[in-house]
Amino acid sequence: MKPQRIPEIKKMLCSCQECYETNGYFTQLHDLGKSLNQNENLNRLIMFASALSSKDRLIILRTLKGRDKCVCELEVVLNKSQSTISHHIGKLLTAGLIEGYKKGNFTYYHLLEDNLKSQIEILNKELQV
Repeated sequence: MKPQRIPEIKKMLCSCQECYETNGYFTQLHDLGKSLNQNENLNRLIMFASALSSKDRLIILRTLKGRDKCVCELEVVLNKSQSTISHHIGKLLTAGLIEGYKKGNFTYYHLLEDNLKSQIEILNKELQV
C-alpha cells in the first residue's frame, strides 16, 4: 500500500468497524496481513489449489484413485494429447499429489492419498468457518 494512502485508510477503518483507536487497529490488521503472507501452510495450499483448478487434473486424480495408470491410459480417459497429459501430470507432481515410477518403457503414476488428505486437512484448518 502506498504510504500516502495510510492516513485515508486509518480514517475509514473506524467508520466501517466499531473501533476506538485507529492506529492500534491498523497495526493489528497490518500484522495479520504480514503473518498470513508468511504462513507456509497457505503457500502449500496455493500449489494444492492450483493443482485442483483444472477439471482434467481432477479427472486424473479420480482415475488414479482406482489404480496406477500410465500416460497412454490417461490419454484415453481424458481424450487429450500426451503433451497435455504431461503438463497436468507435472502440476500434480509439483503439488505432491501423485508420484511416478518406471516399469519397463512406461512411467506409471499413482495417487498419494495421504498427501491429498493432509492438504485437505490443512485447507479445512485454515479456512474453517
